[in-house]
Amino acid sequence: QGASHAATRLLGLQEFKAANTVKINPDAPQKNARFLTLEARKNLLVPTPRLRTGLFNKIVPPPGATKEILRICATSRGVREYSVPVGLDGKARVDLVVVGSVAVSEEGWRIGKGEGYADMEYAMMVSMGAVQADTPVITIVHDCQVVDIAEELLGDHDLTVDYILTPTRTIKTNCKRPKPQGIIWHKASAPLYEMLEKIPILKSLRYREKQTGKDVTLQDEHSDLANASAPAAPRLEGSGMITTVYVGNIPPSVRVSELKCALREFRATPLRLNWQGAQRRAFLDYKDKATAESTVSSLRGLSLGGNTLQVELAKNQRN
Repeated sequence: QGASHAATRLLGLQEFKAANTVKINPDAPQKNARFLTLEARKNLLVPTPRLRTGLFNKIVPPPGATKEILRICATSRGVREYSVPVGLDGKARVDLVVVGSVAVSEEGWRIGKGEGYADMEYAMMVSMGAVQADTPVITIVHDCQVVDIAEELLGDHDLTVDYILTPTRTIKTNCKRPKPQGIIWHKASAPLYEMLEKIPILKSLRYREKQTGKDVTLQDEHSDLANASAPAAPRLEGSGMITTVYVGNIPPSVRVSELKCALREFRATPLRLNWQGAQRRAFLDYKDKATAESTVSSLRGLSLGGNTLQVELAKNQRN
């Protein structure tokens, strides 16, 4: 209630006027905020729902788009029809972040729906260099959602806000609490374990940070790499079930050992690996279609040597 009117308060903020690229969550209460961003001819980034297929979608309205078309672009339909994906390798620089909240205090403490996606998206933006410590964060809520919140309820991973927009007020929080400086892997709780299984791009980010020497060990993690890295024994019977995965867009500088290392890390070691480095591709054989499809899902968004790999089931399957 009142979300559309509350969003118009964006237009009075100098931070919004100066912003070139704005990230806004995809929920319905922020629809008018997304429309106003597009109408102001700013770049709009919208996280993919639950980050299942990537990180962001950049909304690209058609040339000469009318207000009616821009309103469609601000909906979930618009994300499907008028957007291009932006992954970890995207060179996006986000000037303003708009998030939803269940409750927020005038000090800038924020409580979300409890699933951690807004905190996760922000931490991933930090890791890819898209936001800085001084990038403003805004939430748009109803007046009844502005409440007293005890600071001890906040953790290091929780995102705070700089502005609260309601149908009746614009509140500057002057929040001094530091925002998350990336994903705190060693404090990972059960929800992050679950997210790693559900969000391929989060796995890619963890792998990338590990390659740079960062400690990405999860809380209470037990290493079973030795078992996972051993290729499964091929089935002699029913060999026609073997399914091949195509990996393309491999940079010329990447060696087969680097790909093998990544496959071990993602628990995706194949029965056989056919390396065709000169053609910048490789083919991975798996014991059945389900294993191959799981590999495609796990490796989606994986980056090696600065390139996001193209990973899909091979078009021509062979016995």
